[in-house]
Amino acid sequence: MNKTKLVAVIAIILLILALGYIGLGFYQQKKQQEQLGVFQQGAQYGFEQAILSVIQQAVTCQQVPLIVENQTVNMIAVDCLQQ
Repeated sequence: MNKTKLVAVIAIILLILALGYIGLGFYQQKKQQEQLGVFQQGAQYGFEQAILSVIQQAVTCQQVPLIVENQTVNMIAVDCLQQ
């Protein structure tokens, strides 16, 4: 095998490796975006369920304690105060 063919074979191998590396990067980025989307959907669902739970407790005219860090706020539905 002469020097020109050897250089061509090495260049083709390097090109294939580079394309594989680039393709792997695109694949990993796509996978990460999908995982982020699933995470965001789960977080949104959790927020909705938390708010729904607070509302369901508040309409029973019972105080609902909400705790954030070291601060507590007791909530009650306004309709309950007007009775």
